[in-house]
Formats: sequence, C-alpha cells, structure tokens
Amino acid sequence: MPVILAEQRPMLRFLLVLTVASTLGLQGWSILFNNFAVEAVRLNGSEVGLIQSIREVPGFLSLLVVFVLLLVREHRLAALAIVCLGSGVALAGLFPTLGGLLVTTLVMSFGFHYFETTNNSLTLQYFTTATAPLAYGRVRSFAAMSSIAAGGIIWVLDGYLPYRDIFLAIGGTVVALGLWGLCRNPTHGGIAPQRQRMVLRRRYALYYFLTFMSGARRQIFVAFSMFLLVKIFHFTVREMTLLFILNNAINYFLNPLIGRAIVHFGERRILSIEYAGLTAVFITYAFTRSRYLAETMYILDFILFNFAVAIQTYFQKIADPADIAPTMAVGFTINHIAAVVLPVVGGLLWMVDYRIPFIAGAGMALVSLCAVQRIRLPAPERALPAA
Repeated sequence: MPVILAEQRPMLRFLLVLTVASTLGLQGWSILFNNFAVEAVRLNGSEVGLIQSIREVPGFLSLLVVFVLLLVREHRLAALAIVCLGSGVALAGLFPTLGGLLVTTLVMSFGFHYFETTNNSLTLQYFTTATAPLAYGRVRSFAAMSSIAAGGIIWVLDGYLPYRDIFLAIGGTVVALGLWGLCRNPTHGGIAPQRQRMVLRRRYALYYFLTFMSGARRQIFVAFSMFLLVKIFHFTVREMTLLFILNNAINYFLNPLIGRAIVHFGERRILSIEYAGLTAVFITYAFTRSRYLAETMYILDFILFNFAVAIQTYFQKIADPADIAPTMAVGFTINHIAAVVLPVVGGLLWMVDYRIPFIAGAGMALVSLCAVQRIRLPAPERALPAA
C-alpha cells in the first residue's frame, strides 16, 4: 500500500486544518440558518429560497479562480477563502435582515466555494496518483468529525447564547484558522506551473460529464432525500440530527478505507459500485413504504457520496499537470450547473408525484454507470517508501 511521503505532509497538515475550518463554518451556518431566518429575521419561504439560490452563485463563478491566481498564490488563496468564509458566518448574526443575510451568505459562500476549488487543486498537484486517494480519504474523514463537532457546539451553546454570539463564536474560530493558514507555506519545489487561463480539452470530456452528473446527484441528495424523510416518513428534527451525527461518525472511519480502495481497485470499479448502489438507493426511495428501509438508504446514500472523489483522482491520472488548477475551477462551475436547474425542476415534478425525482435520479445513475465503463487509465504510478 502506498504511503504519504515526508515532503507531502506539510501540505496534508495545511489542508486538514483548513478543511476542519471550512466544515465547521459551513455546517455551523447550515444548522443555524433556518431557525435564525424564521425566528430572528422573520423570513418567509420565498425569501429563504432566494437566499439559498444566492448561496449557489459563487459555485457558478468558481472559474474566476483562474484569474485570481494571477494575483495570489494558490495556497494563500485557500487560506484567504477560509477567512472570507468565517467572516460571512461571524457577521450573519449581526445583520438580522433579508439584505444582511443576502450579503453575509454571499461572502460565506464565496469563501467556501473558492476554498473547495483550491483544496481539490492543491491535493491533485502535491500528491501523486498513488497517494492522492489516501489524502482525500484522510481529509474527508476529518471533515466528517468536524461536522459532528459543529452540531455538538451548537447543541451546547444554544441554551446559553443568542444566535448572534453563536455565529460570532463559530465564525471567529474559522477566521482564526484561516489566519493560521496565511502564516504557513506548505509548498515545495517540483510542482508543475499552472496555466493561468481557462482550459477546456476534448480528452477531459468524460471528466466534465461525470462532474456534471455528480452535481445532479448531490442535489437529489440535498434537496429531496432529506425532504423525503421529513415529509413522507415524518422524521423529527431530533431524529434528523441523530442521523446527521451517525452518518458523519460512520464516514469518519470509512473515508480512509475508501481512499485505499481507490488505490487498490481503481476508479472505474469504485465509481461503478457508487452508481450501481445509487440506482438501488433511488429506486428504493421511490417505492418503499418502510420508514426503516428509507432511513437505511439515506445512510447508504451518504456513504456512497464519498466515492465521488474517484472522479477527481481519475482526472489527475489523465491530466496535463499544468491543467489541474484551471480545470478544477471549470469543473466546479460545471458541477454547479445542476444546483440551479435541478431543485426547481425536481420540485415541480415532486408536486405531480414525489417518486418522479427519485426515478429520474435512478436513470441518471444508470447513465453514469455506463459512462464510467469508458474510463481508460495509464499504467498505475507507485509511491516510493516513506523517508
């Protein structure tokens, strides 16, 4: 089994800390947002929908990272993005109006999306094709634990502090971790200089397609799977919170194993398992009348979501090393196309019959399953023993 090399460890530590910050900020904001919007800001459904739509705009604009990198080194942009994310979270409670939430949400979201873009790019640049899956697995494991921590912190603070102070506490912690990142330089020589322009290549077409389909799959999970449990199976807030904690606890242990499985079995097999599993999950969502089976499918859905890192490691193996940063930016934009279209269309279909979005999701999973059979990779790269 490959190992992470000594010269890669500073970057791994850097990405671990900033990922903890990013997850703490985003999950903290997400847990607090709906209650804050209703109880403190008195927003209605259409206003909440407007804010959620605005939240996705920076994902569309991720391609602008290519131009920002003309001015700022990539690891510094990652740290600045965390400072931006934390600032948006910290300020949210200070401006309890629709306009205030729109602005602070936009600030938070720019930070999150730009960090995710640079996070993927730095991982693929500074880790070999043999060790990148291991790095992804470890980072996502820490992200899962940070999600649990965010829920625990809010659970404890909710009884003692107002929303404003909880937002400030979480956002301030994220900003502090971002400032820590600004004081670090985890880079080393030997990394290919990145092209400082947008890159679209025919040989990356399968990567673009899988990235788009991954975005569509993510929206079905976020917009409709949780809604199914609440609307159709009547899960309470406490039950959903326990599911959230359970899912992240499972993924804390499973993510490193998923990384090793990608190394051992390859991207095509891992993605085939994901899409075959998703087909079964979505069909079960559509037709089960069992509360416990739906709950089990939700946990499996959450687990399979982590298999998608194989799309990034597949790209790493076919890419020109100089294309990684610009392609990550373009890919993140492609991934978010579905974020605007699918929830609206799926919501209209839900009104006809709630099963339709899940049947459509199963169809998309089958298309993706066929697509991943076209993956063709060069000979595997082997890591050197640890220094």
